[in-house]
Amino acid sequence: MAPLGENNIQILLATMQPSLDPTTYVFLTTKSPLHSLPLSTLQPQLIVQEEEGTTIVTTEALAASHGFNESTFPCKKISLTIHSSLEAVGLIATITNRLKDHGISTNVVSGYFHDHIYVSIVRAEEAMRVLGEIAAEARG
Repeated sequence: MAPLGENNIQILLATMQPSLDPTTYVFLTTKSPLHSLPLSTLQPQLIVQEEEGTTIVTTEALAASHGFNESTFPCKKISLTIHSSLEAVGLIATITNRLKDHGISTNVVSGYFHDHIYVSIVRAEEAMRVLGEIAAEARG
């Protein structure tokens, strides 16, 4: 069984080490059944099934090459490289509140090992700066 991850908010904030992925991602939606989608070549970062359709986050290039011309929100993915517990309290709230204070929209997803924040391309560098400030403050 994989380790459960860190729960201590102070440790999480101080050691989160945000990493900016240079790839441009987009959000798209389709009403096609999941089993009929070319997932092996579309290489989704995220799949969310909703009543209205399936949301997929993939690279801008892969979305276009698969004919998804109605994608939206060109963004960058920032990964917090600390292994956070799925039961950790306050990490995402602290980060999103601070980014909100700077007017930066966030779309957050938690994986088993790490948390990932999708931010607008034009605000990605600023978001990285803000996250660095949060970590520095937590380190004291």
